[in-house]
Amino acid sequence: MITVKDILKTKEELTNTIEPTTMVIDALRTLASVNLSYLVVMDGDEFKGIFSERDYTRNLVLKGRSSRDTMVQEVMNTELPEVYMSKTIEDCMYLMNVRGNRYLVAYDDDNQLAGIITIHDILRQVLANKHHAFDDALTSGLLDKDESGKIF
Repeated sequence: MITVKDILKTKEELTNTIEPTTMVIDALRTLASVNLSYLVVMDGDEFKGIFSERDYTRNLVLKGRSSRDTMVQEVMNTELPEVYMSKTIEDCMYLMNVRGNRYLVAYDDDNQLAGIITIHDILRQVLANKHHAFDDALTSGLLDKDESGKIF
């Protein structure tokens, strides 16, 4: 079984971080420079949330707010599912599916932020390890579940 620890080993160390008081316009510039869809919001060593393109669209643009007058902490996502190093790729997929979320916060055994697992990380693992990534019984259960009407 592929675990959160295995997935994080394939990722670079977190460098896409910003502070909660960063203005959204500056966060957008940072997003463009790192070429990712999210930034990790940190206050010193404390994880606060994630700021993503989706947060920008839903919490700023659609509400008529200005990116020049709004801080990241006002629009970031703080309601992220948490996982620990021993959780499996199936656990990650299940959490993302149930919570309708594209990001998971991963913590190490000392409850320190270890990284962020994205839906793209999961997809890369599935494609690279299609024959080993999933337990067949659990996968069948996920695929057979009726998801009609759900939007991600």
